[in-house]
Amino acid sequence: MRHVLILLPAVLAATPAAAQDIVVTGRGLADRPGDRAFDIVTIDADRIAASASARLENVLADVAGLQQFRRSDSRSANPTSQGISLRGIGGNASSRALLVLDGVPQADPFGGWVAFPAYATDRIGRIRVTRGGGSGYLGPGALAGTVELDSATPAQLAPLVASLAYGSRQSLDTRATALLSRDAGFATLSAAYARGDGFTPTVAEDRGPADRPAPYEQASVALRTVVALDAATELQANVAAFTDTRDRGTAFTRNRSQGADASLRLVGRGDWGWSALAYLQTRAFASQFASVDAARITATETLDQYNTPATGLGGRVEIVPPVGTGNDLRFGADVRALSGRTQERYTFVAAHPTRRRVAGGDTRTMGLFADGSATRGAWVLTLGGRIDRWQITRGFLTETPLAGGPALTDARFADRTGTQATGRAGLAWSPLRAVTLRAAGYRGWRLPTLNELYRPFRVGADATAANPALAPERLTGVDAGLTLTPLAGLSLSAGVFRNRLDGAIANVTAGAGPGTFSGVGFVAGTYRVRRNLDAIRSSGVEVEARATTGEVTALASWSHVDPRVAASGTAAALNGLRPAQTPLDQLSATLAWRRGDIAASTTLRHVARQFEDDANTRTLAPATTLDTALAVPITRTLALETRAENLFDARVEAGISGADVIERATPPHPVDRPALPRRLTRFTRSREAATM
Repeated sequence: MRHVLILLPAVLAATPAAAQDIVVTGRGLADRPGDRAFDIVTIDADRIAASASARLENVLADVAGLQQFRRSDSRSANPTSQGISLRGIGGNASSRALLVLDGVPQADPFGGWVAFPAYATDRIGRIRVTRGGGSGYLGPGALAGTVELDSATPAQLAPLVASLAYGSRQSLDTRATALLSRDAGFATLSAAYARGDGFTPTVAEDRGPADRPAPYEQASVALRTVVALDAATELQANVAAFTDTRDRGTAFTRNRSQGADASLRLVGRGDWGWSALAYLQTRAFASQFASVDAARITATETLDQYNTPATGLGGRVEIVPPVGTGNDLRFGADVRALSGRTQERYTFVAAHPTRRRVAGGDTRTMGLFADGSATRGAWVLTLGGRIDRWQITRGFLTETPLAGGPALTDARFADRTGTQATGRAGLAWSPLRAVTLRAAGYRGWRLPTLNELYRPFRVGADATAANPALAPERLTGVDAGLTLTPLAGLSLSAGVFRNRLDGAIANVTAGAGPGTFSGVGFVAGTYRVRRNLDAIRSSGVEVEARATTGEVTALASWSHVDPRVAASGTAAALNGLRPAQTPLDQLSATLAWRRGDIAASTTLRHVARQFEDDANTRTLAPATTLDTALAVPITRTLALETRAENLFDARVEAGISGADVIERATPPHPVDRPALPRRLTRFTRSREAATM
């Protein structure tokens, strides 16, 4: 059945401020010339605004091969499954790609996942995705690549806008943004709120009386100020906060995420370029877990993770000296200190917990980096590297009876330190103006998160134990590609790559319930333990295309990846298998049309089959979805939009529990999303299509 949503946003103050000379930019230092040697995809503000869902994770799906651990988005997924990765090297809760907003790392300090509801997409002016590891220029953790988010600039915003949308399942989406712009700087204040009754995650044939819809409620606010201190120096100050509450579709599966961020960045653009950044992150996470009986009649609480406070502190200094025309050199230092702990009640008897668990610790990385490039005619050579000193300290695990008495577990784990040297090199050659050949090699690394080291978790009847002895992951890879721009408005990019991830952290099957297992207690389904595998080898092909002619723009992205596990010892059964949740193919294609103030677009996405588990015994079916959007201005200040996701009701499977119960990700879901007013108030802007 077809589902269509009509949205009627209210737009205030539709006339932009008079044109004036803008001294500040609100951005960091200029892009590096050597980036031509790497596989980079840019998503601009127009394409971000045209997304049918207006959710960051779905905008990022334009880049085939960039994926979360599971297929669900931030309306229905467990937040701990929303780590991002690239190039099929697998994952779990933690991100294997480095995500930064205005230079600040965004992964959760405790778990490494991404709090997607914190980012209202109308605040984002540009997204740059760099495929391939070793991009230590922005910090450690870029194993599979880097995702850079830049806040919207005054040229991309209207002075004052507000919007309201209502959709299916009682969903509501409200947004408002105010811009104050002056010669010496600007300030923006924005807020967003979304809620919905949600859908039932369990597929119809597997449901029982215990299954119910999974509602969500999310809000965020952000204040950003950029001020010119002199002709070449600007101060950028950001403060943001969010709250996110979701239900997972049965009793005792509510989860809540909250956080606040603050950052200060000074940027100098004189003969000596420089940048100095300091930031603070605070996070709190809570989640309930339930066991559902075989008939799915009753849900019983099994774990109450009632609080997981975490803090991230960091800073970064970068210097760009004048080194002559055609050359670029950047060097600096950064530090990131993380602290967090999980607090849980477990072993429920007669619906009451009998034990308490507290586990956590601290990690720190301190790095020196350098990145340089030289342009000589048709050639660009780039070379960069960093050296990091890492620490894992104050790790602990305590388990005590709630009724009192001696501790059941009181473990203090040894502090560990180490050094990692990483880097990348690239070469680009343009023998013709319309042809660029590129090649790169890289080595990156990632420290285990506090979540991986110390926190066990459950998904339905399955449970996974933590491992305080995990070692850092290290990735080595090469890629090569070709970009063709034979005509104005037409570009095609194709590349191949090969990666090896040594010490890959994976959830390794170690037993089957019912039974009691170390680190998690009673398990009815599958028991897993986090372990370092020997390696994951990943090779594949990536293709991007863009064509713009007159009123029509077409974008396409395809990724074909064939990763395999190399394992021995206790994990030998996994040798030669595919990592969990890694599809062979991903495809995204968008066709957009605009005439005057009327705009329409449709996006087709396909994900091939993938395995739910590391043992490759449970298969998630392939899925193809179609999203649509149509915007028609009613007046100079008002637009009517219709937007729909998964228009043809495709079944998108997100997970399979140990009891073979299938969870779905995206039902037919007309979008709770308003038109972005900037598309109405700035129609005189260039209609340049998104760069893919």
